[in-house]
Amino acid sequence: MFPHFRKTLLVLALAAWAAPAFAADPPFTVSNVHVDATGASTTEAFNTALQDGRPKAWQILYRRLTRQQDWPRQPDLDSAALLRISRGYTPGNERRSTTRYVADVTYTFNPQAVARLLQSAGIAYTQGAARRILVVPMSPGFQMGPWAQALNAPALKNSVVPFTVAEETDGLKDLNFDTASWNDVAAAAKRANAAEAALVQSSYANGKLTVNIRRLGDGETPVKTQVDVPLLQTLSATFPSAAAAAIAEVEDMWKTRAAIDYSKGGKLTANVRMASLQQWGAIQTALGNADNITSVTVNAMDIGYAQISISYTGSAEQLRDVLGDAGLTLAPVRGQTGGQTVWTLAMNGGDPQ
Repeated sequence: MFPHFRKTLLVLALAAWAAPAFAADPPFTVSNVHVDATGASTTEAFNTALQDGRPKAWQILYRRLTRQQDWPRQPDLDSAALLRISRGYTPGNERRSTTRYVADVTYTFNPQAVARLLQSAGIAYTQGAARRILVVPMSPGFQMGPWAQALNAPALKNSVVPFTVAEETDGLKDLNFDTASWNDVAAAAKRANAAEAALVQSSYANGKLTVNIRRLGDGETPVKTQVDVPLLQTLSATFPSAAAAAIAEVEDMWKTRAAIDYSKGGKLTANVRMASLQQWGAIQTALGNADNITSVTVNAMDIGYAQISISYTGSAEQLRDVLGDAGLTLAPVRGQTGGQTVWTLAMNGGDPQ
């Protein structure tokens, strides 16, 4: 569960500041880091520029992977430590002189090295790409005016969380911010190929703009938060910064759910149904590729059935999300009350019961 909390625009602006470097990047690649250095020779200027750009890229990557609450805990790495977690670089837009080097550099980091660093520091971080979110503009109800246009600005498409802004044809005009459930937005989310929705409501009062955000997911309890944004001359002039703050908050809500704390974990027992040995092999492969699974033990096996024990890091909800992305459905047994939870595991689209 996410607690109801308020943040100022100053904190959220940090996320918006880093966002442009996220566009179309793989998770551990940071593009377009501008470098500009001088030296006694072209080679010296080149080496200095690359060295100066690497900490900037590391900060962008760190903030991409971690929650805002953990940004002050960013490991302070010297040049040697940064090289150890780096995989390479690609310069672009180069300009050289005998004493100066200017470029926009793409830095690539080693996923395993970064993971080891963050785990040793006890910092929770996200893995893999976020699933698409349907953003529903509201003010106070669903509307397609200036607020929706601000949320749909091209610059915000660089978000670490891919999103689609709901359209007038999605049938959401009667949506109520406080009472809407997943069923009310499920059809629109499906059309957008979104796995969840965020109702993003702007509200003006007492010289400030408040953005209320309510996250909806299938079978999940709604989560709500809000952001206060200072008024910039007019309401319309404030909408772009308010939209940037809103999307940054949506990012952080996803990170709070998805960031895995490797100091925590658990173990569960799951009954597995499979239609063939080939499907059993596919299930084993998916389990083996899940980064937050530490071990899998087969307790029993019969034709079309197996019982396994799964040890994992993070939470059971995070395990379900990771396996869902891998094509598996992990679900608690329907109707179970009291005692230890029994789980079922199946390929997506199959009956887990």
